[in-house]
Amino acid sequence: MTLTHRHLSAAADAIAPDGSEVRLLAQGARGSMAHFTLPPGAVSKAVAHHTVEEVWLVLQGQGRMWRKRGGEETIVDLRPGLSLVIPVGAHFQFRNDGGEPLACVGVTMPPWPGMEEAYEVTGVW
Repeated sequence: MTLTHRHLSAAADAIAPDGSEVRLLAQGARGSMAHFTLPPGAVSKAVAHHTVEEVWLVLQGQGRMWRKRGGEETIVDLRPGLSLVIPVGAHFQFRNDGGEPLACVGVTMPPWPGMEEAYEVTGVW
């Protein structure tokens, strides 16, 4: 692995399987990073991941994140400075309840393998 870097792009690189805009950031041998945005009033599709764990940090906006894994289920308020973990196989869905874009940075371990990684599940919204 080389010494890499990447700037946050103005335009989205892709639309995630959950429907959020994705801007790719740096990727290493053991993890990758991306910037996600969800417009005001939008609700993501509920999804789960086959093999990756994600760690998120909320940068801007406000909303809610639903997560379910086995018998554990929670909804947490998303506000700048909040970080959370989405374990492998956990069902999750998030929404933007504010008037500005909801922006988060997510680190995926191992690196994001591609769109086939996520699969739709039944969500709460």
